[in-house]
Amino acid sequence: MAGLMAYCRAGFESDLALELQDKAASRQIYGFARTQGGSGHVLFECYQEHDATRLSSLLPLSDLVFARQQFACLAKLDHLEGQDRISPIVEACEAFPLCGELRVEYPDTTEGRELSRFCRKFSVPLRQALRKQGLLTAKEQANRPVLFAFFTDSRNVCLGVADPQNVSPHPLGIMRLRTPADAPSRSSLKLDEAIQTFLSPTEQEKRLQSGMQAVDLGACPGGWTYQLVRRGLFVQAVDNGAMAESLMETGQVRHFAEDGFKFRPKKKHVHWLVCDMVEQPAKVARLMADWLREGWCQEAIFNLKLPMKKRYECLQQALQVIEEHMAGRPYQLQARHLYHDREEITLHLR
Repeated sequence: MAGLMAYCRAGFESDLALELQDKAASRQIYGFARTQGGSGHVLFECYQEHDATRLSSLLPLSDLVFARQQFACLAKLDHLEGQDRISPIVEACEAFPLCGELRVEYPDTTEGRELSRFCRKFSVPLRQALRKQGLLTAKEQANRPVLFAFFTDSRNVCLGVADPQNVSPHPLGIMRLRTPADAPSRSSLKLDEAIQTFLSPTEQEKRLQSGMQAVDLGACPGGWTYQLVRRGLFVQAVDNGAMAESLMETGQVRHFAEDGFKFRPKKKHVHWLVCDMVEQPAKVARLMADWLREGWCQEAIFNLKLPMKKRYECLQQALQVIEEHMAGRPYQLQARHLYHDREEITLHLR
């Protein structure tokens, strides 16, 4: 058995399975996805065993919308004995390349989180055993493959490797952030995570400079505006609802009590457009593409609220709308189902 293991938010397994199927086929790699509703992971089994490693290297994690983490699953051990789980794991890893890091992880589910303590404790003796057998470097080396031991429960584990440049740096692929005490709403974390996901620290310094102009459509009460203000930007906040007084007192926010779909900037000096409005995904996608096409902004970060069913199909339709409305103009687009998202996808259009 060999395939691609990918983590996701519980309840989104079928969407991730469809995405893996499509993106593997586009790379001429074929197989089938094993899913279990609410499990928080998908195993895409390749028909050709060597295709697992090839797919993992050909499919950048940043190109996957619903996956938080991915690795080439090269072995699956079931019904490990409680007395000695380490020996069979070490034996199964003997055919793996020399790895520079070990990650012992579990699904982000209620049942999976009960494994967190076990995984923390188990990682120490497993790491020692792997190093003793020469399967893991004596010290962590960032230029060597990452070895994954993904426990679905305490007796069942999936083992595999991934390119260190193609994995999330965060445990379980989750960027955990704390809600600032002065943020107007918890939704503030969605934009914070999006900025840190889509822009490197160097890019943030260059493209989120103090003094830049931004527009926030559907801004009330100001969770997303807050993230722009704290980075020094001046914001035109568009919403018929009221904005938090703390934001208005900064002198960096102008409030426009208007419909976000009808608002147009008076000057074309806006760099950033952000939008978290509750509306049909295709309608929001069309609006975002129009802003970039007309030169009203240079970059946009926005959410698409997806229906409970056929999320992947709905996303594909929205992406097609963007393609059509950009009218042949070159653009860059990233889309991710972030940890702080719920029934929505966050996109960055540039």
